[in-house]
Amino acid sequence: MQKTSPFLRALLIASLLLTLSGCVAAIGNQPPSASSATLGQQLIDLKKAKDEGVITEAEYARKRAQFIERK
Repeated sequence: MQKTSPFLRALLIASLLLTLSGCVAAIGNQPPSASSATLGQQLIDLKKAKDEGVITEAEYARKRAQFIERK
């Protein structure tokens, strides 16, 4: 497995979490749109991040539990 720099890893984690949480920049007074990703797609993306070494097993388990609790 290829090692990544701490900065790159932090950037990848931040990007993943923003994507998975459905954060969207609001324009004017419009409310941010909700994430259209299904629970299944969120879990697939999360597992991919774990498999690629972007997040740890503990981070994976914690975020997976959060996704499942919300549904």
